Amino acid sequence: MRIEPTLRALADPTRLRIMRLLAAMELAVGELAQVLGQSQPRVSRHVRILCDAGLAERRKEGSWVFLRSAIGENRAPPLGAAAARLLGLAEEGDAQFAGRCAEDRRHLAAIRAAREASAAAYFARHAAEWDEIRSLHSADGPVEAALLGALGGGSLGALLDVGTGTGRIAELLAPRASAVAGLDNSPEMLRLARARLQGLPADQLNLVQGDFAALPFADASFDTVVFHQVLHYAQMPEQVLAEAARVTRGGGAIAVVDFASHDREELRSQHAHARLGFSDEQMLALLAGAGFAAEPPLALPGKPLTVKIWTGKRSTVATAKPEAAASGRKS
Repeated sequence: MRIEPTLRALADPTRLRIMRLLAAMELAVGELAQVLGQSQPRVSRHVRILCDAGLAERRKEGSWVFLRSAIGENRAPPLGAAAARLLGLAEEGDAQFAGRCAEDRRHLAAIRAAREASAAAYFARHAAEWDEIRSLHSADGPVEAALLGALGGGSLGALLDVGTGTGRIAELLAPRASAVAGLDNSPEMLRLARARLQGLPADQLNLVQGDFAALPFADASFDTVVFHQVLHYAQMPEQVLAEAARVTRGGGAIAVVDFASHDREELRSQHAHARLGFSDEQMLALLAGAGFAAEPPLALPGKPLTVKIWTGKRSTVATAKPEAAASGRKS
């Protein structure tokens, strides 16, 4: 960051309001326009200036563009941290600015309500399909409780939820994490997750569209990586786990929740499962090949499918094959 573009970007009342809104939650450009009462093209111009100055970040999800703050009081770079402190102090010391910011944040309630209504409609459309799959395996409650136990009782640190879907697992684990990233390839699923997780602090949540075989994160970014009912979609699970290893810090943890091997072919033909579960032998070999020291798995029998929880610790020396992870390397 440079001081002159930073000060020029902040020298506008609308852009000051945008930065305070983004400190509260990630927002689409259209949602910002709704809160600010301005046209979307005009808001887009303000957003471009903020992004060019390094104060905000934009991310495209399908036809939507989402914005988040790129600065925080406890984040690098130092100039961005100073700008974040200045904005907070401005709201504390400038009564007129504080009143405008408070009014803007009140409008966020309508944004949250619209997201929740959209999520409810999506669930209603797909309820029968999900209920069909749920009827084949253990109830969600015992599986979630077992996952919490398998991850131990300490802090999860920086958490990556791969294939976050509706955001339920991220929501479950967030109280034990210092920061939460949720990755999914589906923009619609990310909108569901955003509706579920919008109560989390904006600077602790990062929802990203991307491919689990080419993770858009730097090496050693996370302390805990979780795959909940997602690895069976992988054509090459060894590449997916190599990418998980790449972004996991030495000594970090992985948890894979998935089906034990089964013969329900309809899950492949009707629900796009690439793998009909995994045997312990397969999963332990996959984890070892990626550089994780596996721990004894847990089994939660269902009728007819058994859910397994495999966990492991990342070794401090990388052992994953370089060619498997190279396509997603972000150093």
